Amino acid sequence: MAGTVWNTDTGEAVYRSRDPVRNLRLRVHLQRITSSSFLHYQPVVQPGKDLIDLGTFTPHPIASGHRPDEEEDEEVEIGWQEKLFSQFEVDLYQNEAACQSPLDYQYRQEILKLESSGGRKNRRIFTYTDSDRYTNLEEHCQKMTTAANEVPSFLVERMANVRRRRQDRRGTEGSILKSRIITWEPSEEFIKSNHVINTPLQTMYIMADLGPYGKLGYKTYEHVLCILKVDSNGVLTVKPDFSGLKGPYRIETEGEKQELWKYTIDNASSLAQPEEEERERRVFKDLYGRHKEYLSSLVGTDFEMTAPGALRLFVNGEVVSAQGYEYDNLYIHFFVELPAANWSSPEFHQLSGVTQTCATKSLGRNKVAYFSYPFTFEAFFLHEDESADALPEWPVLYCEVRSLDFWQRYRVEGYGAVVLPATPGAHTLTVSTWRPMELSPVAELRRFFIGGSLELEDLTYVRIPGTFKGERLSRFGLRTETTGSVTFRLHCLQQSRAFMESSSLQKRMRSVLDRLEGFSQQSSIHNVLEAFNRARRRMQEARDSLPQDLVSPLGTSVS
Repeated sequence: MAGTVWNTDTGEAVYRSRDPVRNLRLRVHLQRITSSSFLHYQPVVQPGKDLIDLGTFTPHPIASGHRPDEEEDEEVEIGWQEKLFSQFEVDLYQNEAACQSPLDYQYRQEILKLESSGGRKNRRIFTYTDSDRYTNLEEHCQKMTTAANEVPSFLVERMANVRRRRQDRRGTEGSILKSRIITWEPSEEFIKSNHVINTPLQTMYIMADLGPYGKLGYKTYEHVLCILKVDSNGVLTVKPDFSGLKGPYRIETEGEKQELWKYTIDNASSLAQPEEEERERRVFKDLYGRHKEYLSSLVGTDFEMTAPGALRLFVNGEVVSAQGYEYDNLYIHFFVELPAANWSSPEFHQLSGVTQTCATKSLGRNKVAYFSYPFTFEAFFLHEDESADALPEWPVLYCEVRSLDFWQRYRVEGYGAVVLPATPGAHTLTVSTWRPMELSPVAELRRFFIGGSLELEDLTYVRIPGTFKGERLSRFGLRTETTGSVTFRLHCLQQSRAFMESSSLQKRMRSVLDRLEGFSQQSSIHNVLEAFNRARRRMQEARDSLPQDLVSPLGTSVS
C-alpha cells in the first residue's frame, strides 16, 4: 500500500469518435485496501499461551452468504447503457407494489429472471442508465472556482438543475411559433430564464456500493465511480479519465468505520478487424464520392467562361447608410446606367432597386439612417473599336434620396452619382448629393407643409445624360443646394480570358482596362469640377442675396 501511486486527477476527459457508441465497453476493477471488519472478530486464546496466533483471525461468515475476501476484489466489464442492478434495486423491484412505470415493471421481470438463474454476478458495482431516475447531487454543488467561500450564481444553479435529454421529437411543417422570435425589451427575469444551455446528451453512471459486509443496499453507501456523457456528434466525456498507466483512483468512506478503496477504469472496447476497417473505409469513400457528385450537380461541371475579347463585371453591393438630410424616414431609389456603346446586361438582371424606409438615429451632429440593403448586378463589356482614340466608358451608379412622413408626404432630399470602380476588390464609396431649389420662400413653405419639391425629369442629368449629343451641356439657371451623402459598399469581380492568356489578346485587353481606369480618373476629375461649380453657384447665390448698395460695380462685395 505504501508503494501505491494514486491518480489524483479526477477531472473529465473529452474524446471524439466516429465509431458508434454502442461498441464502447469499460472494464472497472474495485478493491478494498483497508477494512475495519477484523475488529469485530474475537481471537481464540489457547490456555497457557500469552501470544495470539495469527491463524485465529478468521472472519465470521456474513448474512449474504459471501465471504469478505470475495467482496474485497471485484471486476466487471460494462457496455454502453448496460444495466447492472444494485442490491437496493433488487430488494425494491421484487416488491410489485413499488413498480409504478413500465420501466419499473421491465426491471422487475429482469430481476426475477436473474434470481431464477442463480442471482446477479455483480455485487458492489452497478450502473444507472439514461432512463433511470437518478441525479448526482455532487454535480449540483460543484464549484466553478477555487475560492473557499464561493457562492454559486443563478446560472450555475440553473445549469445544475437541467436534465439534458435527447430530444427526438421534431416540429411539424407549417407549425406556428407560440412565442415571438425577437423580444425587443426583455425583462431581467426573462434573460435569466433563457440564458441556460440545454445540449441533448445521453448520460450513464457507474456506481459502487461501499457499505460494510452484510449492509449492502443502502443509499448512503452509494458512490459515483465514473460519469459518461455522449452527444449526437460523437463526443464522449469521461469523468474521471481512463486509468491507463496513471494509477488507480481512491475513495475514502466517511463515518465511524473509515475505509479506503481503490478502483481503475479501462477502455475494454474490442479493436476493429482489418476486414471491418477496410469495409468501413470503402463505405466512407463511397459516401464522400456521392456527396461530391451531388455538389458538382448543383454547381455544374463546366466553368462558365466569357467570350473572347469580353470583360464580365459582377458587383455585389450594399446601400449602407445615408446621413445629413433634413427630414426623417428616408428611402433610396438607385439604378446603374450602362454606356450604350459596348456594354450589355442579361435580361433577367435588374439594374435598379428601392430600399426600405428607414428611420434615422442621432450620431453626433448628424442623423444617420442605416439601410444595409443588398443588391447585385452583372454586365458585359465587349471591346470592338480598336482605335486608340476611342475611350471606353464605365457604368455609373445613380441614386435618389427621398423622405416620407406620417401623412404620406414625400420630398426629394438629394440626387447623386458615382462611377463604379474600375479595379476589382472591395470598395466603400460616399456619394455627395444635392437637390434643386428655388429662391422663393413659398417653395420651401410648400415643401414643409404639403410636401413635394422640384424634381429632375431625367436622373442622368446629375451627370451628362446619355441622350445628350452636343458638345457643351449648359446648366445655367439651375439652382441647387448641397444636402447629405449616401454610403455604398461594393465588391467588384472581373472575369476575362485575357487574365489567363499570354497573347496579343491579353495585351489588347490590358490596354482597354488601362483606358477604363483612365476614364475612371477622368470621371473623378469631372466630379471635382462639378463640386467646384456648385461652390461657385452658392457664392453667386450669396452675392445675389446681398443688398445692392453693398455690391461694387465689379461684382465683388464691399467689406
